[in-house]
Amino acid sequence: MEKKTDTIVIGGGIIGLLTARELVMSGQSVTILERNPGAGLESSWAGGGILSPLYPWRYPEAVTDLSVIGHNEYPELAADLFQATGIDPEFIRSGHLVLDTEEYEQARLWAMEFSKKILLDSKVKFLSRIGCEEIALIEPELSENFLNAMWLPLIGQVRNPRLVKALIKDLILKGVKIKTRTSVERINSRAGKVISVETSDGKWSADNYLVTAGAWSASLLKETGMSLDVEPVRGQMILFKTDPERLRRIIMNNGKYLIPRRDGHILAGSTLEYVGFNKETTDSAYQELWQAAVNMVPFLKTTPVVKHWAGLRPGSTNAVPTIDRHPELENLVICSGHFRNGVILGLGSAQLAAKLVTNGDLLLSNKITASSYSAL
Repeated sequence: MEKKTDTIVIGGGIIGLLTARELVMSGQSVTILERNPGAGLESSWAGGGILSPLYPWRYPEAVTDLSVIGHNEYPELAADLFQATGIDPEFIRSGHLVLDTEEYEQARLWAMEFSKKILLDSKVKFLSRIGCEEIALIEPELSENFLNAMWLPLIGQVRNPRLVKALIKDLILKGVKIKTRTSVERINSRAGKVISVETSDGKWSADNYLVTAGAWSASLLKETGMSLDVEPVRGQMILFKTDPERLRRIIMNNGKYLIPRRDGHILAGSTLEYVGFNKETTDSAYQELWQAAVNMVPFLKTTPVVKHWAGLRPGSTNAVPTIDRHPELENLVICSGHFRNGVILGLGSAQLAAKLVTNGDLLLSNKITASSYSAL
């Protein structure tokens, strides 16, 4: 029997969940089709939850503009989800120490522009360069080998698994249907529109369709004649366990980072590996991550590692996602390719994708692709 809803969202990761929330709050009936046993079990669960792109001054303007929305709105979203569901996404404004300081001038210029767009406490400087004495005050556990750093005190974090759980419960309370273990096997179209999708649980139809399938988006859309700029990129991480607040700040050096959680867990990441859809962990990545962590924070040398995992990110050119209508199927929208930044870019992306799905004014919700983009 064919099932009908206003909008079908294909993929229940962070992008799909956030966009479904935008859609249901606009009055749409929404069904999420997720191939896994639960929603948000791929890169959405595996990621670190830093509410900023890593080295944000290196990115195109489209990424910066989407980041502004996330920076401004995550505190309220986290509070709303906690109140509605009783699940705390653990938004914390940890602050961020970047130990690579050779890009300071580039970072300073970026911060000047970024700080004009965000909700900023006028008493707090968004980015500053600091020396060893200030570093020791801000993060006493950092290695003494680092003499300079860039300090971004307003950068926050969320705990990905808790954010996903809160979103799922919130969506269910709002009436969204989440169908797990439901793989989309075929997209049926006629006369320039999608008419249904064939799944492992039968045929589903809707007025509109949204693909938010992360690293799997390109293969799903290939049969529709669309070549999507998305490929899987494996990222491995390890998790230390120590006393709460032993480490307080997000720390970044030479592409590797440490994220302290409220309960004493410290997440160390991450690798960038182009190995297709292989999600296996490796001993070499473990050693690489462990050594980078110990170099930054020496006490981790004697701190137990309690977990090692891998996830597949939806890699894209310049890490710019595609948020656009399908070139030939007018009721099919794509929102994918967020690479390492799905959480921070997710809120802005969801708002744009929801406007496209509901035929919003494209002057207000500009299309974003990896090859051409415009400011929001």
